[in-house]
Amino acid sequence: MRLSHSLTFALMKKLFSLFIRQLVFWILLFNFTRLVFLVYYSGIIAIEGIRFTEVLGVFYHAFKLDLATACYFMIFPFVLLLLQSFWSPKWLNILNKIYTGFMIFVYSLSAAAEMGIYAEWKTKLTYKVVKYLSNPSEIYNSAETRIFFLLLVLFIAMFVFGLFAYLRWFYRDFSREKVPFWHSLVYAVVLPPLMFIGLRGGVQEIPINQSQSYFSSHNILNLAAVNNAFNLYISIFENLGNMRENPFKFMDDSRAAGIMKDLYTVKKDTTIQVLTTDRPNIVILIMESWSADLFSELGGTPGITPQFSKLTKEGILFDSIYASGSRSEQGMACIFGGFPAHPISSITVQPDKFVKLPSLVGEMKKMNYSTAFYFGGQLIYGNIKSYIIFNSFDQIMEGENFPASIPRGKLGIHDEFSLGYLVNDLDKFKTPFFASLFTVSTHSPWDQPYGKPLSWGGNEHEYINAAYYTDHCLGEFFKKARLKPWYSNTLFIIVADHSHNSYRNWNPGSREYHKIPLLFYGDVIKPEFRGTSWKKLGNQHDLAATILAQMGRPHESFRYSKNLFNPYSGSFAYYTTEDGAGWLHGENYYTFESHPFISYKWSMFKPASDSLKYINEAKAYLQTVFGNYLKD
Repeated sequence: MRLSHSLTFALMKKLFSLFIRQLVFWILLFNFTRLVFLVYYSGIIAIEGIRFTEVLGVFYHAFKLDLATACYFMIFPFVLLLLQSFWSPKWLNILNKIYTGFMIFVYSLSAAAEMGIYAEWKTKLTYKVVKYLSNPSEIYNSAETRIFFLLLVLFIAMFVFGLFAYLRWFYRDFSREKVPFWHSLVYAVVLPPLMFIGLRGGVQEIPINQSQSYFSSHNILNLAAVNNAFNLYISIFENLGNMRENPFKFMDDSRAAGIMKDLYTVKKDTTIQVLTTDRPNIVILIMESWSADLFSELGGTPGITPQFSKLTKEGILFDSIYASGSRSEQGMACIFGGFPAHPISSITVQPDKFVKLPSLVGEMKKMNYSTAFYFGGQLIYGNIKSYIIFNSFDQIMEGENFPASIPRGKLGIHDEFSLGYLVNDLDKFKTPFFASLFTVSTHSPWDQPYGKPLSWGGNEHEYINAAYYTDHCLGEFFKKARLKPWYSNTLFIIVADHSHNSYRNWNPGSREYHKIPLLFYGDVIKPEFRGTSWKKLGNQHDLAATILAQMGRPHESFRYSKNLFNPYSGSFAYYTTEDGAGWLHGENYYTFESHPFISYKWSMFKPASDSLKYINEAKAYLQTVFGNYLKD
């Protein structure tokens, strides 16, 4: 019996040891190729004046994403080792070595390719490489001969060294000792849960993504920290169905471009000046999941948001604004990048794409604004953190950066505390400032600490009570803000990141579902505009042009953003669902859905004298936005 227990322990130890050795190998290989990248671009690092200690931070911030990627890579070896614990012919060892050798080859190739494209694209390797691989001669011809062969040598060196290190120091053949087979089940039961935790980056609510590795204001360090394989997988997965062409191509691109030009061309580039100053402090409060149905002023049932109702009596309420997307990360790109949401994917989950967007924050920094972004939760959600860092906010505060003593719920710090923290922190900012806070409490699981004073709401009872709580927090925020010296020169903008199902249970494809609040508030609003409603149809991505126009700044780089205060700009709005879109232009309203095996279906909800014209506008808009997403 002692011998049997001894053999069982030896088997378990051997199985776990072989697995861990291979896992450690992958993490070391990832860091080795990362080191080669940093050395290769050491000249750029020196020119940018990056401190050595910050360069070392790359390896620290890379670890969690590397571990997750290594766990993915180890799924097949895990299965092989499990099989070998029951039945271990020699060819299974050979298969393990072949698999690992192939993966070392692929990863080394991706590392070398990334070194080649960074100088030109300033991004990581993306799905585009899959398209380019169909023309290898074009790749060779477009690269300098010296650089091409240097990268080829580096690729071979990384592959050979990686394979040698794996076989020499990490890999060991496995053969099963003769012990009862059920002892192997310990390995099968214990390791999978640990692997699952590793590959999703921990036990937190939100699985790991590239944001985990973003930490620096120097983009080269962020890109170096992000694991090549993980990023490439996300890029391919997000674009798998769009490798060849735009799935929403309804007409020639030239015709679509002409329609878009007509939509955005204004007879006169002017604006109604609603502010008393062209250099106000600006505070944008981004309200999680706020639907228009929460507000009586927008057609909702009274009593849900009484504090917001008080603010509308002194502000400018835009009563025809729609969220172009249905996810928070899409809302961020709309607000700060002026880029509409689109079906299938989101631009913020792909760093190679969002770095090409204009930045409202960047425009503010050009005017010497100090900038900040506050969020009581985890910015890793939807890869928002990497997008926020790209925007170069001077200060970024997320849940983990707030004092540990602040009360929190499952998703993060309750709104009363994050808003309270911001209103005090603004005292320390150099003026003028541009600050933004993203709330969290109106998101499931609705664990806000205020109770549930509203007894109705049906299936959205929890949601409307969470909104009541956040509205209360909003009232407290403004009570404190009005006592601050910077208040009189501050424009407050309240806008939702996206909408949410309400107690009215609208169809998710309907315009009612996507309608959201947008309010300008503050003493900087001219008296004659206070307490007014603005009727023009628009989206959150119109904020960039609208704000910049009030400041007398150009906004042409925000090509999808129109100035809502320009009397000559078009009155139209666009929104998207997972597989379709909606279009509103004046009194005309259309929705679009795509169905497998069926061509596109358009529904006309409000008839028009020239319905084809407006349907073509909708088609051109969706085609152009998605086409720009693919191309950029």
